[in-house]
Amino acid sequence: MATAHDSEKYVHGANHIDHDGNKTFGSDSNSGDGYIDEEYTPAEARKLIHRIDRRLVTTCGVMYCISLMDRTNLSAAAIAGMTRELRLDIGFRYSIVGLVFFITYIIFQPPCTVIVRKGGPRNVLAAITLAWGVVMIGMGFTKNWTQLLALRLILGIFEAGFFPGCVYLLSTWYVRYDMQKRYSVFYLIGSLASALAGILAYGLMQMQGLAGLGGWRWIFIMEGIITCLIGIAGYWLLVDFPDKAHKSWRFLNDREIRFIINRVNKDRGDAAVEPFSMARFLVAGTDVKIWGFALIFFCITTVSYAIAYFLPIILRNGLGYSVAAAQCLVAPPYAFAAIVMYGTAWVGDKYHLRGPILIFNAVLALIGLPIMGFHKSNAVRYFGVFLTTAGANANIPASMAYQANNIRGQWKRAFCSASLVGLGGVGGIAGLLVFRSQDAPNYIPGIYACIACNLLIILLVACLSAYFVMANKRAARGGKLIEGLEGFRYTY
Repeated sequence: MATAHDSEKYVHGANHIDHDGNKTFGSDSNSGDGYIDEEYTPAEARKLIHRIDRRLVTTCGVMYCISLMDRTNLSAAAIAGMTRELRLDIGFRYSIVGLVFFITYIIFQPPCTVIVRKGGPRNVLAAITLAWGVVMIGMGFTKNWTQLLALRLILGIFEAGFFPGCVYLLSTWYVRYDMQKRYSVFYLIGSLASALAGILAYGLMQMQGLAGLGGWRWIFIMEGIITCLIGIAGYWLLVDFPDKAHKSWRFLNDREIRFIINRVNKDRGDAAVEPFSMARFLVAGTDVKIWGFALIFFCITTVSYAIAYFLPIILRNGLGYSVAAAQCLVAPPYAFAAIVMYGTAWVGDKYHLRGPILIFNAVLALIGLPIMGFHKSNAVRYFGVFLTTAGANANIPASMAYQANNIRGQWKRAFCSASLVGLGGVGGIAGLLVFRSQDAPNYIPGIYACIACNLLIILLVACLSAYFVMANKRAARGGKLIEGLEGFRYTY
C-alpha cells in the first residue's frame, strides 16, 4: 500500500500543466493513469484500470461491433441478391431503405440517452440489443421492399440509444487523458464489423437455397440470431455508471468504486449526478461549441458511412471485382484503419493533443479520396481506399475525445453524447445520398462531397482550437471560469 507521503505525491500527480504553463485539473502526463489516492500504489491503480478496460471497453466494443454490422449489412445483402429479389434497383429504393433507418435513429437519440442514464446501461443497452436482433431476423423474411423499409425504421428506434449510451458510459469512467485510447479500442472492436462483415456475409451467402431461402436472407437471419445471443450476454457483462457500479454482476467492490469516483472528481469534478430536469438537460444546447463538435462528427460520419454502405458496391461495380472479391477486399482497409486509429489515439493521450490528431486524419482522407476517385489504375484506387478509410474511421474516436475532454457535468455529457451521435446520424443520411446509384461506377459527386467534408473538419477544428487557446489564456489571467470549475482548462 502507498504511504501517506506517497499519497500526497500521487494526488499532486492528478494535476497537469496546461498549454499555457498553468497547473490544472487532469491526468498525470507521464503515467496516464490520473488520480491515485492513499489506498493504491501506481501499480495497483493501473491493474484496476486495466480490469475495468477488459470488462467495460471490451463488452461495449463487442456489442457495438454487432450494432455496426446490423446497420451496415445492407450493401452485402444488396449484391447477394436482395436488390434483384425486392426490386430495389427501381428509382431511389435502395437509398430510401438505407436512409429511413436514420430518421428514427436521430429522433429517438435524446430521449434514449436519458433512459440509459435513468434505467442503467446494463438493463437498457442489453434490452435494446436483444430487440433489434429480433428485428434483424424479421428482415430475412421480408416479401417486398416496403416491409424491409418498415423494419429499418424500427431498427433505428432500438439502435438509437446504443452508441450515444456507450459514449456517455465510457466518458463517466475515465479521466480526460485516458479517453481517446479507450474510445479507439471501443470503436476499433466495432470496426471489426466493417472489416469482417463482408467475409461473414460471403460465408452466409453460401446457405443459398437452404430452407428455400436466398443467401441474402440468411445474412440477416444469422446475424440477427448472433445479435440476440450477445444482447442476452450483455445483461451480465455490461457495467453500470460508477455511482451505481455496485449493481454490476461480479465487478468492483466498494473500495474500488470509491477510488474511481474520487479519480474522476479530481480530474473534472463531475462524478456526482445532479437530479434530472428537462431544463438542466436541454440548457447544454445553448453552448455553441457543442454544435461545433457535432458538426465535426457529422462531416466524419458522412465519409465513414458512405464507405461502409458503398465500398462493396464500388469494388464490385466501380473497380470491377467479382462478388466474392468485393466482399473480402473490404477487410484490409479497415485493418489498416485500426492501426492508424490506435496509433493516433496513443499520441493524443500521451501528449494531450486533440485538434492536431483530427486534422492529421482529415488530411489522410484528403489524400486518399482523389486517388480513390480519379486514378486510372484499379490497384492504385484501392490504395486510395486504404487512406480514406483510415482517415475517416480514425477521426471518430478522436472527435469523441475532443468533445468529452472539453465539457463537464453528467447531464451536459448526456446531451452532448446525444447531439454528437445525432448529427452523426444525419451524416449517415448524407453518406447515403452523396453516393447515388445514378453516379455509378465512379461516384464522382460523392468523392467531391467527401473532400468538402474533410476540408470543413479542418476549418472547424482550427476555429474551436483557437477559441480554446484564448479561453485558457483568459482563465489563466483570472478571467471567466471554464465550464464553471476553477482550474479547468480546455484541451486542443
